[in-house]
Amino acid sequence: MKHLNRRAALLISAAGLAATTLAGAASADTLRLLTWGGYAPEELIAKFEAATGHTVEVTLSNNEEMIAKLRATGGGGFDLIQPSQDRIAGPQAEFGIYKPIDLSKINTDLFIPSMLEATKANTTVDGKVYGVPAVWGTSGLVVNTKEAPMVKDYLDLCRPELAGKVTYRLKRPTLIAFAFSMGMDPFAAYGDEAAYQEILDKVEAKLIECKPNVKAYWSGGDELLNLMRSGETVASMAWDTGGWKLNAENPDITFVAPTSGALGWIDTFALPAKGKNDQAAYDWINFVMQPENAAMITAAAGNFTASAGSDEYVDDALKARYQASFPPEAVDNIKWYPPVPAGLEALEGAVLDRVKAAN
Repeated sequence: MKHLNRRAALLISAAGLAATTLAGAASADTLRLLTWGGYAPEELIAKFEAATGHTVEVTLSNNEEMIAKLRATGGGGFDLIQPSQDRIAGPQAEFGIYKPIDLSKINTDLFIPSMLEATKANTTVDGKVYGVPAVWGTSGLVVNTKEAPMVKDYLDLCRPELAGKVTYRLKRPTLIAFAFSMGMDPFAAYGDEAAYQEILDKVEAKLIECKPNVKAYWSGGDELLNLMRSGETVASMAWDTGGWKLNAENPDITFVAPTSGALGWIDTFALPAKGKNDQAAYDWINFVMQPENAAMITAAAGNFTASAGSDEYVDDALKARYQASFPPEAVDNIKWYPPVPAGLEALEGAVLDRVKAAN
């Protein structure tokens, strides 16, 4: 009887150990993803889980919350996160909240080459890469091509024949855009405050000179759209998605990538310092960057991804708008925002205040 009890006890113990092991395996096989709305649509998650056997737990967030969560845990709590590329190098250098990307575990052939290289450069700390591109968008020109066919670059917004028919924001992207259009490289001057101020001085003079052309400095997306819809303005500086939305309503209005380069933001894939399931993270990256899968993100989020060729799989109307705005050379010419050094935003704010106050 004692032998049977002992055997039964051993079986029970073994069963408990197996259950514990299976539970641990299931937990270890879960990808904890911290991301933005639309970047992990349910149908894509289901497809990934069926293909890989991983499960996915999604937490929606934004840049500020992502950094705060990782700082609070020292880089724990998640296996993969998607901060913007300008939120990686600085926080990593200061707080050590990320771990380097092992590029050998990523199918880099899936990515648009210029976008991959730009992101690697902007997320490198001490020779190690901490981010690869995921989702992107730009600001550039939204133009009524029937009324203002001459608008090809930011400086064209100042052409005398467009007096009172232009709109843009009084924000830092406008300063950056005009600098590039004037033949300067503001990003190259980020490390030299005096050189950057010299660029700002020239841009300030141009924006003050351009004020007679400005119907209004728009402050919200609806205001911009309504100004262009009504015909009060015929050219503006705005986001690509706004231009494509207007194009769906009026084929004369569309987004134009400026000849000096659209200004681009990139949300990335990055690994938290204390993530526990790097393999699932790499599997997710390689899966969702396959063109047909990446197109599902575009359908959900409205923005395009860094997946090469994924535009071929999106809605035909959106694909046509994207390809008209962004031939390959225009994509390669995008000026990607790098991290902003401390102190520059104060210089920019002073310039914007003076432009606003100028007669």
